[in-house]
Formats: sequence, C-alpha cells, structure tokens
Amino acid sequence: MATASSELSLSSREANVLLFLVAFRILNALCVRTFFQPDEFFQSLEPAWQVAFGEDSGAWITWEWKHQLRSSIHPLLFAAIYYVAGSIAWLLRLSPLAVADLLIAAPKTTQAVIAAIGDYYTWKLAGRVYGSDSHGAWATLALTVLSPWQWFCSTRTLSNCLETTLTVVALYYWPWEWFLGKEDNDEKNASQAPSVNESHKTGGLASLRKCLLFAALACVLRPTNVLIWMCLASCALLKAPRSTSWILLREAVGCGSAVLGLSILVDRFYYGTWTFPPLKFLYFNIVQSLAVFYGRNDWHYYLSQGLPLLLTTALPFTILGLYRAVVSCEQLSIKRQFAFVCLFMPFVLSLIAHKEVRFIYPLLPALHVLTSDPLVSFFLPAVSNSSGAYVPRRLILLFLLLVNIFVAYYTTISHASGPLSVLSYLRERHQVHHEPPHILQSPSPLLGPNEAASKNMTVGFLMPCHSTPWRSHLVFPSIHAWALSCEPPVGFNESQKAAYLDEADQFYADPGNFLRHNMVGGLRHIPRKSSYLSPTRSQSVYRTQHGSLQHEWPDYLVFFAQLEPTLNSLLRGSSYAECWRTWNTAWHDDWRRRGDIVVWCLDPVEQQSWRNLQRRRAIEKRDRQFDRIITTIQKQATARGLWGRKQSSWRWWWSSPRSSFSWQWPWTKSRKNYRILPDVHLPSLWPFSKKAKKASDDERELWS
Repeated sequence: MATASSELSLSSREANVLLFLVAFRILNALCVRTFFQPDEFFQSLEPAWQVAFGEDSGAWITWEWKHQLRSSIHPLLFAAIYYVAGSIAWLLRLSPLAVADLLIAAPKTTQAVIAAIGDYYTWKLAGRVYGSDSHGAWATLALTVLSPWQWFCSTRTLSNCLETTLTVVALYYWPWEWFLGKEDNDEKNASQAPSVNESHKTGGLASLRKCLLFAALACVLRPTNVLIWMCLASCALLKAPRSTSWILLREAVGCGSAVLGLSILVDRFYYGTWTFPPLKFLYFNIVQSLAVFYGRNDWHYYLSQGLPLLLTTALPFTILGLYRAVVSCEQLSIKRQFAFVCLFMPFVLSLIAHKEVRFIYPLLPALHVLTSDPLVSFFLPAVSNSSGAYVPRRLILLFLLLVNIFVAYYTTISHASGPLSVLSYLRERHQVHHEPPHILQSPSPLLGPNEAASKNMTVGFLMPCHSTPWRSHLVFPSIHAWALSCEPPVGFNESQKAAYLDEADQFYADPGNFLRHNMVGGLRHIPRKSSYLSPTRSQSVYRTQHGSLQHEWPDYLVFFAQLEPTLNSLLRGSSYAECWRTWNTAWHDDWRRRGDIVVWCLDPVEQQSWRNLQRRRAIEKRDRQFDRIITTIQKQATARGLWGRKQSSWRWWWSSPRSSFSWQWPWTKSRKNYRILPDVHLPSLWPFSKKAKKASDDERELWS
C-alpha cells in the first residue's frame, strides 16, 4: 500500500510539473515579440503555409527547399496546425484581424508545448542522474525555467528547438544502466546496478528503442545531431559486453532504417520526387561550402560566444561541473559522458567556418544537468540556513536571478522588436484599405472558393534579405510584397563565387544605381498614387535584359533608419513621405540593420495623419516637460525662503531688520513671500484650484 501510494504521489507530482511547464511556455511564447533568425520562419512556417493554403497564397520558398536540402517533416507539422487553425477560423467566421492573430499564435503555441516537453524531460533526465526527488533534479528544473536563452529561443519555430526536445527525450530513454557500473549508480542512491538481462526484463529494450527512434528523428531534422550519438555510442561500446553491443547495433540499424524510410516517403510526398535531404544538406554546406556565404566565424566562436550565450549567468558553475565530470574517478558515469559530448560536438563544429549558437543548442539540457551539482553545493547552504555568514551568497543568487530576468525581458520584448511590429502595422493598414469577405483568398478547401480581392496593397522591403517574417505574418495574400533576395551562388566555380553579389549586396553597394536599374521606371517615373487608389495600376516583377529582377514601386516602402538620409536624397520630390516609424534596437552588429524601422507611403492622407500624430506626441512631451518644470519650481518654493536660501521657520522669524521689527509667530506665513520680482509670480502652491489650472494653461501658451 505504501509503495502504491508513493507511486501515485510521484505520478501526480510529475503531472503537475508538466502542466506548469506547458502553461509557463505558452505564456513565454506569447511574450516573445522580437526577431532572432530568419530560419524561424523561412525554414518552417513558409513551407508549411504553402502546403496548408496553396501555392497562390504568397509564401516565400527559399533556395534550400528548391534544392531539397531540408526534411519536410518539420514544416508538415506546422502545416497540420495551420489547417486546424484555419478550419476553426472558417467555422467561427472570425474577423480578418482575429483570424490573422490566430494563425500567428497557433505555431507559437504548438512550439511552446514542444518546449515544455523538453523542460519536463530535462528534469526527468536529471532525476536519473541525481535521484528523482533530489536537490540536483530540482536545481536542473530551476535552471531550465529561469534560463534567459530558453525564454528567448525555446518557443521559436526553429528546427533546432524541436531537435533539442527530441535529443533530451532520447537521452532520458537511453539505457544508461547497461553501460554503468555499481559505483555510478551510487549517486542515485541505488544499491546495485541491474544486469543487462534484468534490464531486458524490466523494459530496457523498449526504452532503447524509444531512444533510438527519437534520436534518428533528430538526426533526420538536423544531420549534425549525429555527433551526439556517435560520442555516446562509442562510450557504450567501450563499456558494454559483446552481447550488449550486438543488441545496440541491431536496434540502431532497425530503428534508424524505420525512421529513414518514413522520412523518405514523407519527402517524396512533399517534393514530388525521390530525394534524400540529409545527404544534400551535407553536400551543399560542406562540399560546396555554401554555408560560408552566410558568414564566417573565428575558431573559438563556441567557446567565446556560443556557450556564454547559452548559459549566461550559469557559465561559471557549468565550467566547474564540466571539470568535475572530466576528472572524476568514475569511469564513464552519466555526467562524464555528458561532459564528453558537450566538448566533442563544439570541437567538431568549430572546424566548419560558418557557426551559429543554435547549432549547439541540443547540448543545453546536458549542460544544465552538469551545472546543477556545483550550483546546489554553492547555494543550498545559503538557502536552507538562516546564518548571517551566507548573506553574500544570498545576494549573489538574487543578483543572478535579476540579471536573468533583465536579459530575458530585453531580448524578448525590446531588442529587434521592429520586424514583427511593422508587419502588424501593415496588416492593420490592409484591413483599413480592404474588407474582403474571407481572410485568405486561396484555393485551399478549408477556406472556401477562391475569391480574388478587388484591390491589392503593395509593400517593398529595402532591407537585408530575410530581415522580417513573410507570409506567416503578412497573412493576407492580397498584400503583394517584394524584398531584396540573397540567393547563394549555387553551381558557381571559385572565381565566380568570389565576384558574386546577391541582390541585397548590390543594393547596399550603390543604392542609387540599384534603384535606377532595378525599379520599373527608375527614379524618374515614380507613381503619384497608391495602387489601392488606382485599380488599373499593375503590380508585377520584371526581368531586365541582364536577367536581374525589376520591382514595381510599392505603396509602402520599408527600410531601416540608417538608410533614411540616402533615400531622402534619392527620392526628393517624389510622393513618398514617412507615414510610420517603430523602435527596433539600440545597437546591432550589422550596420545595415541599425536604427528604427521606417515606413514611407504614397497616400497623402496617411502621411498627414502621421504628421498630426507626431505633432500631438511632441505637444504631449512638451507638456510633460513643462509640468516637471512647474513641479520643480513648486518644490523649490516650498523648501526655500524669500532669498532662495534654505531657512527654518525660526530663522525666518528673526530674519527681518531690527529697525522694522514686528512681532510674528514662526508659523505665520507672509503673503509677500510669493512675490519675488515685479510682475513675476510663482504658481500657486495649491495646484488643484481653478485659478492655478488657468494660470498653468496660460503659461503653457506663453512657453509654446
């Protein structure tokens, strides 16, 4: 009975933890309002949008999908989510903006659940290392919940986020007992490690199969994930007897073949031809070195930037945990194997010129497990003991928590928030200009017949390529948009690659020349009216005789503020003028993305509305400054005497000359104190009176 009761209590606690994590990550997902990586949208949501709503829906399909470099499993997951969300919106007949919000929130919520599962299994994995109810397990859960990187990245629709969850689930199901000795199980308070035969009887083989299925799926999504399992398999084969090694190899071949076969069938359905994306991914990025086209990094990137970004304030404890695991006398303990994996994968990826912190993101759960041991050793006495000797440690803990909260807030609310804000603005303007009967005029059966909008709104993005999300946030197919592209030099030789400039590079190299030759009409024939005010105006993309693209001048021109002086010079005398602006970031490592995001438009009504809004804001700002000045003067008038010196009541009593001395109590106020110079009066000390309000209004008019 006691055993059954404890198991029920454990199950109830695990369910509560999982529900808390799901609610926490959904809140997390809905709070993220910043832009991180284009792959969050272009490698998942854009292909999913096209699958769900058809080829005419306006999704941007990048070159990787045209050359079959990516597995279609990830976007097909979100395509199903789009289909369900679109069906619900269609049945409920929601307003267009409401449906747009639903279609934007649905993938976020799905990824939030995936992230919560990753957090849950990180806690469970720590339980296998330290014990299910140990301080180490709970410290690991606290680390993953309070991690700024997790708050910033885990709910984004990147394939790396799904890869991380699949990896930690697979690590939890990895049959560690097969490859550990008795001394390794002592850290879990176990008296003896079970033998391989016992593990088989208690479900060890089923656990291994689950592990291999999840691991194979992670490797299909991101081929670099195989580095983790190469390292763990090598450790296992060194430790396990020959019979166990054969079982491991047999199951790896079986589970891996099953997942690969399923992946090939799914890709055949998506691409319409037989293909093997992992092999093409390695060929294009490694053999042809096309990844270098998107940037080179120093060899020490993962040490100097990658791990600090992943771990932030936990980094010192992680270094200590890695050191303890490596020098431990326990042969191939779980923590030691984690340490080998966390050192091996960054080392191999450092050999590749193009590096990104998200490439080592799947290591974060294992790093948190290693971090929790020194973290508990340092802070547990300070938390559990009220002695004053531990006050410095408590202050350090509070400081680290505040730093984590600040970093998480800044990166998810403020830094690079403009790309999402500007698309919200464009959707709102579209709704003002158009009132279509359906949110999506698409041949998709879930949204009814194809109903072409009578009017279209056009947008042009003069930004570095993929600086904003695309159709997943523009939503409406009647928003015709174009942006500068950055297709890599596929199939070029080395000399051609060296001289190659994509469309975005051509624009920033010489904006004036680009606008003259790549815009229809050049700089001489710019439209005077918006397309939605001139239905006969065509909106198309043309090719010049040299094969480069030509774009129509749009209704809305979007760019970063650093480009504003250039465009002011080039488009002087045109009908374009500022009609909206939003904060983006205080700093950026890319000079092309610095400053606010600015929107120019052709519509004079919107331009005038924006000028009026700016004027009202300026007046309100000036009024606030004036009110602060008045408040400061009132405080000074209260605190100082007639001659501007601080005086007590008794000093004021004796301050008048003896020749004109008259008896006066110290608390008696003199009216002439409020008159300093002729015809200059201080405002009334009672600001709520009608006379004071009228005087304040008169003074505002005087100052204006």
